[in-house]
Amino acid sequence: MGFLAPNMADVDIRQWRTRPYQQRIRPLAEHWAGHGFGTPGIVHLLYLVKITAYALGGIAVVSLTPGVGGIAHFGSWWAEPLVYQKLVVWTLLYEVLGLGCGSGPLSSHFLPPVGAFLHWLRPGTVRLPPWPDRIPFTSGTRRTAADVTLYAAVLGAAGWLLCAPGGPGAAGVAAPWRVAVLAAALALLGLRDKTVFLAARAEHYGLTLLVFLFPAADMTAALKLIMLALWWGAATSKLNRHFPFVVAVMISNSPLRPAWLKRRLYRHYPDDLRPSGLAAAAAHGGTVIEYVVPLVLVLSHGGTVTTVALAVMVVFHLHIMSTFPMGVPLEWNVFFIYSALVLFGHDAAVGAFALHSPALAAVLVLSLVMVPVLGHVRPDLVSFLPSMRYYAGNWATGLWCFRKGTEHRLNEHIVKASGLPVDQLTRLYGADTAELVLHQGLAWRAMHSHGRALVGLLPRAVDDVESYDVREGEMVAGAVLGWNFGDGHLHNEQLVAAVQQRCGFAPGELRVVLLESQPTHRSRQHYRIVDAASGLIEEGYVNVRDMVVRQPWLDDDTPAIPVEPIEAPRPVTEAAAAHE
Repeated sequence: MGFLAPNMADVDIRQWRTRPYQQRIRPLAEHWAGHGFGTPGIVHLLYLVKITAYALGGIAVVSLTPGVGGIAHFGSWWAEPLVYQKLVVWTLLYEVLGLGCGSGPLSSHFLPPVGAFLHWLRPGTVRLPPWPDRIPFTSGTRRTAADVTLYAAVLGAAGWLLCAPGGPGAAGVAAPWRVAVLAAALALLGLRDKTVFLAARAEHYGLTLLVFLFPAADMTAALKLIMLALWWGAATSKLNRHFPFVVAVMISNSPLRPAWLKRRLYRHYPDDLRPSGLAAAAAHGGTVIEYVVPLVLVLSHGGTVTTVALAVMVVFHLHIMSTFPMGVPLEWNVFFIYSALVLFGHDAAVGAFALHSPALAAVLVLSLVMVPVLGHVRPDLVSFLPSMRYYAGNWATGLWCFRKGTEHRLNEHIVKASGLPVDQLTRLYGADTAELVLHQGLAWRAMHSHGRALVGLLPRAVDDVESYDVREGEMVAGAVLGWNFGDGHLHNEQLVAAVQQRCGFAPGELRVVLLESQPTHRSRQHYRIVDAASGLIEEGYVNVRDMVVRQPWLDDDTPAIPVEPIEAPRPVTEAAAAHE
């Protein structure tokens, strides 16, 4: 791996371009299995610098709070309730600025390495309201001056709360009315733009803000229940056939794992890139850890058992960070480690079920039980973040297919904070390397079980794949919305309509393949094929069992997977003929 240049697959670019799509994916999938994304060493270093800046910045900001004490006295105040509150607000601010999850090259943000605040402070950019037909004054997809003001209000309220002193009394917590200002601003902004709301990680930090509105006596117990729910929600989401694929792909991306170990994660590298027994054991072992150890932390109240359980969870999150997963939720894992040490270490004696407020209990049941259950049963209704379906490989996903020569319209007609990923990469490395890097991202997707389905659905979406530039939906969302983090609901029909309204693609010029998450009680996933101009082309279901038995590149002779169409499909050539 180079320090400045990416470690790309060893292919002859001219010959590689002449191959069919399936054959272009294969060498890149094989390369991923041994080298991951091929990220330059300087990028890993920059992520480490960013994590350090997050941690030291938070400590510095908190140390300036009157009455807390300077950095030299960190050991005496690191676990105080007010300090925990301030670090929650600091982390929320860091995330809503786009500096945490979804930043940098591992989220398709190359130059500049973030979109987020550059995008959300600019009128005219695209926004996606969650319920435009149900909530008054939220319709439309254009960011107005009012939206920019509301976003700035969230930033200002967070900064104001960070600078505020603690309240009177021994508890020394932040004044609830100050917290309420930030929570209200975030909620109002979320009704206008779901992208910013998700970027703030509101399912974690936003819920925590609500806890701060209740009596301080209930705070530690409620925060413990939130941590338990996040761990158990993630573990529950991994009870599927997708997760071993995630583990193999994620560890392959780690710069700290030897090549021989990465190869053993697959059944027969490089010919059979289905996850091996080792990958499956690692996946299921991690799930057991995420169920059992948090339960031990909740039930134990200090001593050796608690110390050992804390050590296991610290190593667990350090392992995730060391793989540099796509989407890079690195700061989130740092905060998990800090929270575990504070809530289950320093405050081990406080029972997790020692709640006195029925209203707070109702908020927790709604947020930690009812919303995730709905998200597992009806994933089309709830984002994978509030559903707490993390790292599971069971995400809504999509591929955008631009007829060659039409992708540039996104630059010409859409207000954005940065160029498309292809433009950013071309500026950095040139056109040839840019094309390889983009296809490396497609190979990454194809190595997941749901990626097999997307690749297999391509022949049903377009008449000739070679006539299109196939792009990851994540990359499109990152450029058009300013942020992306694995949520296919950010680049589904709603974004297609917003793009079409601005770009006016002709029939056949932009086709989008969309795949919904697998419901917990079903073994199939809903797919749609959409034409930006003419609407729904086809929808139906793919069975998970048909995905997990195939290779990322499927097969040249049968480059498709079995489907169960809901209605008779329109011939692909119909839209193509209309285009011509």
